Amino acid sequence: MRRHRLHRFLLAVIAFALPVIACAQVLTDKPVLYGKNWVAITGKPMAATAGAKIFFDGGNAVDATCAMLAAAATMWDTLHWGGETQALIHNPETGQVIGINAMGVAPTGATPDFFQNMGLQYPPEYGPLAATTPGTPGGLMVMLAEYGTMSLADVLAPAIEMAEGYPIEAGTVERINENFHEIVKWPYSKALFLAPESGGTRTPEVGDIFRQPQLKATLEKLVAAEQDALDKGLDRKAAIYAAYDRFYRGDIAEEIVRSTREQGGLFTLEDLDQWQVHIEKPVSTNYRGFDVYKLTTWTQGPVLLQALNILENFNLGDMGYNSVRYIHTVYQAMNLAFADRDYYYGDPYFPPEEPIEGLLSKEYAKERAGLIRPDRNNPHISHGQPPGVDDDRGLFEKLLDGIIGENADDASNDEAFFRGTTSIQAADKEGWVVSVTPSGGWVPAVIAGDTGVGLSQRMQSFVLDPNENPYNVVEPGKRPRVTLTPGMALKDGKPFLSFAVQGGDAQDQMLLQFFLNIVEFGMNVQQAAEADNFLSYQMHQSFGDHIKEPGKLGVNESVDDYTRDTLRKMGYWVEVGFWGGFENTSGPINAIYFDQENGIMQGGSSTHGDDYGIAW
Repeated sequence: MRRHRLHRFLLAVIAFALPVIACAQVLTDKPVLYGKNWVAITGKPMAATAGAKIFFDGGNAVDATCAMLAAAATMWDTLHWGGETQALIHNPETGQVIGINAMGVAPTGATPDFFQNMGLQYPPEYGPLAATTPGTPGGLMVMLAEYGTMSLADVLAPAIEMAEGYPIEAGTVERINENFHEIVKWPYSKALFLAPESGGTRTPEVGDIFRQPQLKATLEKLVAAEQDALDKGLDRKAAIYAAYDRFYRGDIAEEIVRSTREQGGLFTLEDLDQWQVHIEKPVSTNYRGFDVYKLTTWTQGPVLLQALNILENFNLGDMGYNSVRYIHTVYQAMNLAFADRDYYYGDPYFPPEEPIEGLLSKEYAKERAGLIRPDRNNPHISHGQPPGVDDDRGLFEKLLDGIIGENADDASNDEAFFRGTTSIQAADKEGWVVSVTPSGGWVPAVIAGDTGVGLSQRMQSFVLDPNENPYNVVEPGKRPRVTLTPGMALKDGKPFLSFAVQGGDAQDQMLLQFFLNIVEFGMNVQQAAEADNFLSYQMHQSFGDHIKEPGKLGVNESVDDYTRDTLRKMGYWVEVGFWGGFENTSGPINAIYFDQENGIMQGGSSTHGDDYGIAW
């Protein structure tokens, strides 16, 4: 049971009592996970168990991550195998943080004219036209081949066993029931999710053994391709890439393309063949001595770095956790950063070139910080003019006019804002650290024929109008700017914190506050994961109709009446409760803190949903 309001009040108070913070552990709903050898955390207990199994079998953190990713995708943990994956990896052999870009791309024929001729303002939320090319299989295999130690057969074994049949959980059943009207539109989805003996009208019940024989056969084909390559004398790495080729260039690709086009999609064999995983250099900033890393502008990750740069101009610790001044200052900083995201972020492999260096400059952050009024909310913050960018704001005045109208309080808008994913955190005693927020292919996904692969819905994050964001206009072969955003921080060149969260446009808001909870207020990793956060809805949502609600501020019920009333007087539209009505949750944050002095890892696992961690 969740503790009552006093629990949250005490947690907030004790954040200021730094000398006795260690004594406050009993106040968290979950304990800190202490590990000397490894930590594995993800969105489902069974998926975390898959990671633990790999660790016990001698794998490293990358191997365990791949097993957890495969299991979570098989369990429909708000993703499936046709979705997208990205990661930050700390490589102890080089001391570097590496970015993995396994985001799918828009298929051939996906142009603004194509969707506008259908009468759409954005690509659709559901169906085959919402799908980017599958990214998760390629991301998993590239990570494993380049940085893992085990075979594909090893890391896929738990997922294959689960595809044969596992007890389906309440969250997945609920999503199937809620999306029945979409599932019945697509023949292969209907066949998978709805009982054939009922004429395709009965959804699973909690605890039913959910079987995915087509997916099991696809995963076994990947293992067979690997084994065939090994039998021919190829090494471990080459054998994994043989399996990669079978998925993207062989019989699996052929069935994905055939079945997607049968259902009205646009995929071609060339789309899958030409797609590739990029191993990238992430972007970073230094905040008060901590080097914080995020993936670049094909994600929203740099907004956290921009916000930190802005907030470095203020003494947050003296303001007090979730005080009026703190909420106001952080809210304004987030809005300034997200306004830049809405206009400047997109696929860096396509022109025009994103001005990321200027966006992350300390000088630009100081300029943006100067726009924050200490006594008043500004609901009309627009994107700025970072160094190296000509002043073009006159073309985009409509961005100042958020969409506030009869739909602003519609629950479906909040649902879209928090569009789910999952997160994976893994670390081992050798220093390998992995942070991932995989997503895409959530229920109600279109199933790609006999492959059993649920396709992505990420096309909806593109825009069609270059006046809205010229960097994120849909184009064949291009990646949409996504919300997926793992985080990592180093201190003196060593791992300090690895952290990620699910939740669409809320992700970097949650992660920013989580990071500040630890760095500014001295919370431990579990306290910071459970601490009450607040949210801005001022940015354009990345899903559905891309609605924007300037001035809307979501707070937890732990924020007292005086603070709420004062914020309202400052011009805020304050709402209590968010994330589907869970008023006492900060969101599903999962993280690992590295105690370098004692040589141990401390895991924090969210109290939201089914997130679960195991350490040893």
